Amino acid sequence: MIEVLYSDEQIIVAIKPAGLLSQSDSAENGMEKLLSEQLSGRVYPVHRLDQPVCGVMVYARTKTAAASLSKQIADGSVRKQYLCIAEGAIDSSGEMTDLLFKDQRTGKTYPVKSMRKGVREAKLYYEVLEEKDGVSLCRVTLLTGRSHQIRAQFAARRHPLLGDGRYGSKRNCPIALFSYRLEFTHPKTGEWLSFSSRPEGKPWDMFLEESAQ
Repeated sequence: MIEVLYSDEQIIVAIKPAGLLSQSDSAENGMEKLLSEQLSGRVYPVHRLDQPVCGVMVYARTKTAAASLSKQIADGSVRKQYLCIAEGAIDSSGEMTDLLFKDQRTGKTYPVKSMRKGVREAKLYYEVLEEKDGVSLCRVTLLTGRSHQIRAQFAARRHPLLGDGRYGSKRNCPIALFSYRLEFTHPKTGEWLSFSSRPEGKPWDMFLEESAQ
């Protein structure tokens, strides 16, 4: 059973568990299929979350709502915040800006020095909430939405996320990236909505719960 934070006739906000595909209407391990079965009605994906990553997502329940949410995401008015645990000590706050290219053969994203076909600018703002045992708990606000953006940008600075073996982490644990806050305008009422959740279990349990308040 998928945990639902909010649902009405237009949208559903839910917690995607790690390991599920965020977009797939046929895969048994897809959020679309599981939510559709749970709600006895179709849902429409409007954004993505990497398969090994968990956290808050919104799905539309009508095509009109999907168009509205997709437009908000495209124009940058949807606010997405993440928690992550990165290896090493990081400056207390700052902005990361890179030109990112996704290699379709490997499925991996990495920074490049100049703009070319397939390259997109990526920006994020981060705050370090706590440091302990050689790792940093960070809150990240996405200023753009690119494939593997947080994972690639932190790794490029030699701070891979814990458990993210694809981007260089040697820690044996679930990937330490969680979509913890999502804010957007309701597609029908125009109300500004904010939803949040907290990660649990390893490796998050090494930090105090109040750190991410």
